[in-house]
Amino acid sequence: MVLLLVLAAGFAAASALSGEVMVRSSFQAVGVTLVLTAAAIRLLVLRHDVGRARMRAQVMAIVADDVAPTFGTDSEGQVDFQNHASEARFGAQGGQTMVRALGDLFANPSAVLYRLQSKAAVMGHAREDVVTRRGHVRLSVHRIAERRFLWRLEEMFDKLGVARGAEALNLPMLIASKSGTILFMNEALRRILGTRPKTLDRVFARLPLQSGEEAEVSGVEGPLRAIVAEVEGPGERREIYLLPSTAEARNPGNLGLEDLPVAVGRIASDGRLWGANRLARDLLGLSGAEEAGFADLVDGLGRPVADWVDDVLAGRGANHSEVLRVTRAEEERFLQVALRRMVEGGRPGVIAVLNDATELKTLEAQFVQSQKMQAIGQLAGGVAHDFNNLLTAISGHCDLLLLRHEKGDPDYGDLVQVHQNANRAASLVGQLLAFSRKQTLKPEVVDLREALSDLTHLLNRLVGEKVTLNLSHDEGLRPVRADKRQLEQVLMNLVVNARDAMPEGGAIWIETENRHLEEELHRDRASVPPGDYVIVRVRDEGMGIAPDALAKIFEPFYTTKRTGEGTGLGLSTAYGIVKQTGGFIFADSVPAAGTTFSLYFPAHDPVVAAPAPIPRIETPVLHQHGGVILLVEDEAPVRAFASRALRLRGHTVLEAESAEEALEMLSDPELAVDVFVTDVIMPGMDGPSWVREALKERPDTRVVFVSGYAEDSFSDAQARIPNSVFLPKPFSLTDLTRTVQLQIH
Repeated sequence: MVLLLVLAAGFAAASALSGEVMVRSSFQAVGVTLVLTAAAIRLLVLRHDVGRARMRAQVMAIVADDVAPTFGTDSEGQVDFQNHASEARFGAQGGQTMVRALGDLFANPSAVLYRLQSKAAVMGHAREDVVTRRGHVRLSVHRIAERRFLWRLEEMFDKLGVARGAEALNLPMLIASKSGTILFMNEALRRILGTRPKTLDRVFARLPLQSGEEAEVSGVEGPLRAIVAEVEGPGERREIYLLPSTAEARNPGNLGLEDLPVAVGRIASDGRLWGANRLARDLLGLSGAEEAGFADLVDGLGRPVADWVDDVLAGRGANHSEVLRVTRAEEERFLQVALRRMVEGGRPGVIAVLNDATELKTLEAQFVQSQKMQAIGQLAGGVAHDFNNLLTAISGHCDLLLLRHEKGDPDYGDLVQVHQNANRAASLVGQLLAFSRKQTLKPEVVDLREALSDLTHLLNRLVGEKVTLNLSHDEGLRPVRADKRQLEQVLMNLVVNARDAMPEGGAIWIETENRHLEEELHRDRASVPPGDYVIVRVRDEGMGIAPDALAKIFEPFYTTKRTGEGTGLGLSTAYGIVKQTGGFIFADSVPAAGTTFSLYFPAHDPVVAAPAPIPRIETPVLHQHGGVILLVEDEAPVRAFASRALRLRGHTVLEAESAEEALEMLSDPELAVDVFVTDVIMPGMDGPSWVREALKERPDTRVVFVSGYAEDSFSDAQARIPNSVFLPKPFSLTDLTRTVQLQIH
């Protein structure tokens, strides 16, 4: 408009200087036109300013009494009006920017305000929930005119009407974004750090953080250790709590942990869960101050939970989490559990951090596999109980017949064949139990070099003359903890498979080495945690395994051999034994080039203790007149064999077909009994239950439990019964009589 006035003045001057009338008239006409145009534009601008001022006055009148603080800004973020709530909360901010006004309310306000204003400039409005020291606010912005914005801050409240926040919590905590930017930390943590860092790497010495694991915190007075408990907050924010990692945490109910939104519990050295906070009790189905064994509350999807806890207590467990099933839940519930060893008052214990993992999508593959194993395990358990009872009767009566026949007798060879086939049937049941990981293991410290050296002669006989067997060991090979007999079975199965893959002959290599994993190894839907391992490889140069079959080779009854050449249980047996030992097994194969099986066993460093005096074990003398035996067995054929076998050794045998009948017999105080021999699973009252009842009046009586199930199915119950031993079915005449004789003497 100023330019138009200047031009009009120029044309007027030109008309005055012009000598010709027509030219002077033209200049005057143009000048008048420009003046009129400038005046029109000025009127439009004034009308626009009046309209904008009127709109601003209307907006201010609307929001003046709003309970939420409200600001009006220009495109540069400069505040040009506030309502009463804004002035009461933040003071007069006229002429200042929104960044300065909200600088003390939440972290990094400039980025949040720029992001919201840019979105509102395009879409007309924007909104975001922002974490603050006192909780969080909902910050909204509307474009009310060109280059004008209206901001509103609304505090969010929970169901109780109390602002959400953790400032009053005396447990150190912080809230961080997904990228690691710290959005908020409470006063308890600020006192520890002595500053307000902006990112997680300024707080923790090592990232990433693992919930349930100990981390080093950069405190103002030096590094300190704390257990990290992390939960997912709203908007992909991370809520990180620091739990005491030493004896300060004498009870999770202290230090504000009772209402902590993280499930925390402590496990004593005897495996008992105590001191769980409210959320942990809810997840595990515990009521009030109820105490229970941790292994009784959850079931493992792999190795037994009690073994894992024992490893952590002994310092052998790796720092990883396990997904476990809650046994007391009415519906299927899974927990991701992280355990950490701690020492209090010189006694070791374990702190457990629990997370509900029921809906984790990453659990689906593992869950399908566990369901498959559970079905096979239930089948194997039922078959084992009934089938082992039959085998006990068959092999037992065969032993009785062999006592009456000499080697030269014509029937002696037939009886031996019956006995051997009964043992083969028992071995088949054992293979089913091995896959379902329910067979009884006797772990010991094993030097694989010595074990393979002892096994070499047998392996050479198995492979035959066409196949060469090569052994190679790491010079400093560390020992492992496993059942030596079962480990030998695994190696024999793998070597026999390698031999069958090379019908024209070839070479098999058995190699061992130490391996330290710095990071978790992921392959074949399994995760091998970091730590020290002993690896055993069985490698051949045979026909290999097709890719579509490689994923199925560990399934029971799956075989690529022709009918009659294999049962399909060899590799599934090896899989079950290795997993129950706490190890991992993987297969790599190239068709027509060979196959390699890699077995990972946790390296075991036995604790060197002072040598204890070796007790002198004497072979018991079998007296003609033995003790009084109470035999309780619901299977008549098994009871008949066991009764005859014990009487042949001079014992007096009292028979009962049920627990109730046994207790009725023991009600006679004049009846003296030296040993109870009882089945574990029976109709009505089971073996451990009636034995505990009988021992109240006869505390010195010794007990022999027999069962077709695996020992670990009732090992906890047996552990609470003094002077008791376990004899698995099928057992021979010699096994039974020797076990009873050892209990008597």
